[in-house]
Amino acid sequence: MTLSEKAQWYVIHTYSGHENKVKATIEKSVKNRNMEDIIQELAVPVEELIEIKNGKKKVKQRKIFPGYCLVKMIVTDESWYIVRNTKGVTGFVGPNSKPVALTPEEVDNMGLEKETKSSVLEIDFEIGNKVEIVAGAFKDFEGTVLEINPDDATVKIKIFMFGDRETLLELEMSQIRKVG
Repeated sequence: MTLSEKAQWYVIHTYSGHENKVKATIEKSVKNRNMEDIIQELAVPVEELIEIKNGKKKVKQRKIFPGYCLVKMIVTDESWYIVRNTKGVTGFVGPNSKPVALTPEEVDNMGLEKETKSSVLEIDFEIGNKVEIVAGAFKDFEGTVLEINPDDATVKIKIFMFGDRETLLELEMSQIRKVG
């Protein structure tokens, strides 16, 4: 079994508002001690909120689990010590602050180990290509690719509606195909 196969996700309890500081501090400690193979990844899951105030649209990020940081690591005395003694950390989530790994279902539900859709989809178009929308509300419209985001398998395209009115859309890659 390789080290990455043994690493599991754990939840760290932090002071509220210190999640990103804890993440940065642990990442720095890991790098300084060359422990990237033991403490492999940290995450502070966020969601985007669209707020409309005074007719203006603002996109804000909100922590999904305020007061918590997630860490993928192999529990050793040293890794436990680094995390537990980081300023802002109150302990691991588990009985007596002993780390309890998240179940595979919990990891899936949080999207921590999700494969990027681009690894499944073959991207056969590039920026500037003409594409046809093959699914969704704008099915059968044609447009031009403006931006490709392989991380979440989306594309931004420009279509023309009602004659010459330009409309920007963000679609999943699976909803379009290259024309010609």
